[in-house]
Formats: sequence, structure tokens, C-alpha cells
Amino acid sequence: MKILSVSDKVIPFLYSPEILEKIHDVDLVIACGDLPYYYQEYIIKKLRVPLFFVRGNHDPVVEYDANGERKAPRGGKDLHRRVVYQDELILAGVEGCNRYNRQGNFQYTTAEMWMNVFRLVPELLINRLLYGRALDIFVTHAAPLGIHDKPDWTHRGIKAFNWLIRVFKPKYHFHGHNHVYKLDTITETQVGETLVINTYGYKVKDLEL
Repeated sequence: MKILSVSDKVIPFLYSPEILEKIHDVDLVIACGDLPYYYQEYIIKKLRVPLFFVRGNHDPVVEYDANGERKAPRGGKDLHRRVVYQDELILAGVEGCNRYNRQGNFQYTTAEMWMNVFRLVPELLINRLLYGRALDIFVTHAAPLGIHDKPDWTHRGIKAFNWLIRVFKPKYHFHGHNHVYKLDTITETQVGETLVINTYGYKVKDLEL
């Protein structure tokens, strides 16, 4: 299975007809937040594939444009605190980052992040019994603690995510939030059975499931 993952930065060629020349035969799109909703809609309209998304801390509650208002990318499936099934794939997600101010959207305290993760647990346990595995792809905006994160509180990783990938062992964990400016920045890290991927900008990935 091939996926296109995006987050945090609008890539000009993905928002143009050129997308069909450079990106083809992907099976789905994963969006990890901090992207315009209209941008995500354009991508899946051109590629004609499903979109699974979480929101980032810079996403608006409501986005306005010439076509009216939207609270999410039209046609996308919100993964926040949900377990979703696509064909034989199991996905789940958590939006947002650490709460760092009182005005921002999609920010959570440490306790709230743990509750977001715990909301997924009952269905993940059922999946393990029914399918022999709990989760294939975990999608978040923020990174796990100590993996691709930064020392400031805003960009510090989420300890609850480390717990989830250790206990439920998803094959992949896609996240955004932490911008990548240097070519030698590590963006993929194997943690036990889980490959953690910072998808800042975009990545095309062949998944081994």
C-alpha cells in the first residue's frame, strides 16, 4: 500500500495540476495537521483517494473562503479519538499538541492527552482479539516524547503517545508539528515494532503491512 502523508507546510506542486505528474497510484492520504482544509480537499479531489486527518494547533475552528465555511476538509475522515477501518487497514489518531496558551485551538494538557489516548483503548483491545493486532497506523499532530520533538513546551512530545506505541505496537506512527529545516534532520525512527515518521511537508511511503 502506498500513501501520501502531509503536514504543516503547503507544497506548491501538491496544490496544482502538477500533482498528477509527480504523485500517482497512492491508495490514501494522511494529513497530520496545520494545513488549510481547502488544500487537503484539493489533493484528494485530484488523486481520488480517501483522506484521513487530525487537526494541528494552528488549524482554525472554522475556515472561510469563496465556497463558504468549513470546519474540516470536506470528504475527509477525522481520526481524533477514533478508530477507523479502511479496507483491511486500522487507523486511529489524536489531534493537537501541548497546551501552551489559553487562546489556541486544539491544545491539551498532559492529563487531557492521556484521556485522548485512553479513549482509543477499548476498541484497540477488541481489535487485538478479533484481528490479532490492535492498530496499523497511528496518526497525530505532535510527536512522541523524545522522538523528533524539541525541548520547548510547545513542541515537546507527548508521553501518552510513547505508551500507546509501546503497548499496542502500530506498524507506523505519522506525525507533524516539528518543522524540518536541515537536510540531516532525522525524520524516521524505529521504536520497537513502530516506525515513527515526521511527515513535515509531505512524504510518499510504501507501507509494509
